[in-house]
Amino acid sequence: RGSPEQVIDGWRYFGYVPQEGKSDADMARNHAEIFLDLLRGEGFAQPNPRPMFPNPPGLLRLEPFSAGLRDRIWWGAATDATAVWAAKLGMNLQSSTLKFDESGEPLHVQQAKQIRAYRAAWKEAGHTREPRVSVSRSIFALVNDMDRAYFGGSEGQDHFGYIEPEKRAVFGRSYAAEPDRLVEQLKEDEAIAEADTLLLTVPNQLGVDYNAHVIESILKHVAPALGWR
Repeated sequence: RGSPEQVIDGWRYFGYVPQEGKSDADMARNHAEIFLDLLRGEGFAQPNPRPMFPNPPGLLRLEPFSAGLRDRIWWGAATDATAVWAAKLGMNLQSSTLKFDESGEPLHVQQAKQIRAYRAAWKEAGHTREPRVSVSRSIFALVNDMDRAYFGGSEGQDHFGYIEPEKRAVFGRSYAAEPDRLVEQLKEDEAIAEADTLLLTVPNQLGVDYNAHVIESILKHVAPALGWR
């Protein structure tokens, strides 16, 4: 859920219509469950009686098949309940720079609770592998005048608003500061501490060279002090 919809129920124009009494979210989760079942490699589709190339006997499976793909699927969860659902199905968790507001707390606090609920549900489900969990952040180390011109005035606080009617969301703050201050600020981010992977959102409209600089600055001036690798 990266931005508000520009049209009303745009997915309906592509033939996706929820069943009676179901929501668009219900429909998406149902499709995901079907997709995950197909990734196991069992046959499900009737072969063409006159194929261009010979088929193996029986029903056909999803191709190309990858034996490990089922364990590499991520689900972006906007709520605690959806994170728990993803854990039960054995999907990795991706939590973005926003989620639906469920407590009025800062994003990183709500997100950390979401991750802990996910891990608890994962353990309860009895999965044998370790799950992957990522969070996303906008982080800018101010190391030159261009950085300060672009991001020196960024607000260091979360925002609350609506991306869907009657669904309040919390939007995470941007981190922009001198490297030493940035390290101290990021140490306080509970969700980063809970996750195993951090995705950096970058301003692609500023071009490849500047974004390479943004990432390099984090790797050189911030990541070592936080133990990131």
